[in-house]
Amino acid sequence: MQGHDQTAYDRGVTVFSPDGRLYQVEYAREAVTRGHPTVGVRYADGVALAADGRRRSSLQVADSVEKLHAVDDHLGVATAGHVADARRLVDLARVTAQRERLRYGEPMPVEALAKSLADAVQETTQTGGARPFGVALLVAGVDRDGPALYEVDPSGTPTAWRAVAVGGDGGLLDHLEGTYEPGLDESAAVDRALDALRADADDELADGEADVAVIDGEGYRNASRDDG
Repeated sequence: MQGHDQTAYDRGVTVFSPDGRLYQVEYAREAVTRGHPTVGVRYADGVALAADGRRRSSLQVADSVEKLHAVDDHLGVATAGHVADARRLVDLARVTAQRERLRYGEPMPVEALAKSLADAVQETTQTGGARPFGVALLVAGVDRDGPALYEVDPSGTPTAWRAVAVGGDGGLLDHLEGTYEPGLDESAAVDRALDALRADADDELADGEADVAVIDGEGYRNASRDDG
């Protein structure tokens, strides 16, 4: 009977179950855990992003599937979960950041972009005929307040972090909690992010299988795959 009752509530994204759950949002979170993990680490002058870049086949062109995206000169987004959903939100992030520049003549703050994306994600949890995005985002960048790192989860909740991971089985956050320390420089932040990815990998993460990007006062830049 309990299973039948759950089925009645998980068919509608806008319907709470009697115990206050939105099953479709929980399913979207499960989709994120099935994606390769992505890690963000904030340091004194910027934010380092790293993603498990392993491909399904040696025949797949490595650059055809991106998990780290430049949004503006000073903004980047990393994703974990459904790639198609991620592309939609990355496109939205780019349009939102450019509109901010055109309207106000200055770069968009990191927090403002994270909350704007969170609003778009949350809208799908209360709108009929839609489903939640099966992707989690790390929104990172440097603005007038310094470096910032936000997570946006499938429920549309924006949360600020010093270091965080999305995707995988959730063990990376425990690893980061044990290794993160204040006052990191860029090199140390990249090392912490890559170490977390290696700790999560079932198989050894070989050179070139991690995608790395850094955002600091000079802007967004991709690091070499060989750094992985």
